[in-house]
Amino acid sequence: MISVKKDKRNYGKIITTAVFASFILSFLYVLMVIILSPKYITADRTTSEYALMLLQCILGIFAMLLPGFLEHRIKLIIPSSMLIPYALFLYGSIYLGEVRDFYFIIPHWDTVLHTFSGCMLGALGFSFVSLLNDIDNGPLRLNEGFVAVFAFCFAVALGVVWEIYEYVSDGILGLNMQKFMLKSGELLVGRAALADTMKDLMVDCLGALAVSLAGYVSLKDKTGWLERYLVKKKDEN
Repeated sequence: MISVKKDKRNYGKIITTAVFASFILSFLYVLMVIILSPKYITADRTTSEYALMLLQCILGIFAMLLPGFLEHRIKLIIPSSMLIPYALFLYGSIYLGEVRDFYFIIPHWDTVLHTFSGCMLGALGFSFVSLLNDIDNGPLRLNEGFVAVFAFCFAVALGVVWEIYEYVSDGILGLNMQKFMLKSGELLVGRAALADTMKDLMVDCLGALAVSLAGYVSLKDKTGWLERYLVKKKDEN
C-alpha cells in the first residue's frame, strides 16, 4: 500500500509540474506575440502589459525551479504542505493574475493573494529561525514570543522588498505592477495612486500576524501543528 506521505508528495509533484508547464507555455506565447504580432498588442493589450506578463513568467519559472535547487544544493527538505500552497500562489498571481488578467477581472484578487503570501512568509519565518539555529526543532528551544515576533517581522520585511521590486520595475520598464494606472490607461493621482501599495502592505501584515499568532500557540502548547510546515535540513548521517 502506498503511504499517505508518498501520496501527498506525488500529488504535490503533479501540481508543481502543471504550474511550471503553464509558465513555460505562457512565456512562449507572450514572446511570440511580442515578436510576431505587434498589431495584436495594440489592439488587445498594451506593449507594457505584455512586457509585464513576460517578466512575471520568467520570474515564475525561476521561482518554480528554486525549491528543487535548494533541496539538492543546500540539502533542504521542503514539505508538501509548504510546496503545494507555494505553487498554487504562483499560479494564482502569475498565470491567473497577469496572463488571464484576474487582477482586473476578479475584484480583490490581488488582496487575497497578498494576504495568502503574508501567511506563507510568516510560516517561512519560523523555518528560517530553525535553519539559523542549525538544530532539530530549533524554534522549540527559543522563547516562543521571540520566534513569533521574528516570523512576523520576517514576513513583513519580504513584503516590503516585493513592493520595492514592483516600484523599481515600474519605473525602469514602464510597467504597471503597482496598479497606479487603470485598465483604460487612466493614471491615478495622489492618495488613489498609493492605495494599491498600502493595501498590499496592510494585508501582508494581517496574513503574517495570523500565522505568527497561530505558530506561537503551537509552540507554546506543543500541538505539533507548526512542524508540518517547517523547512528542515536533510539528515546527512
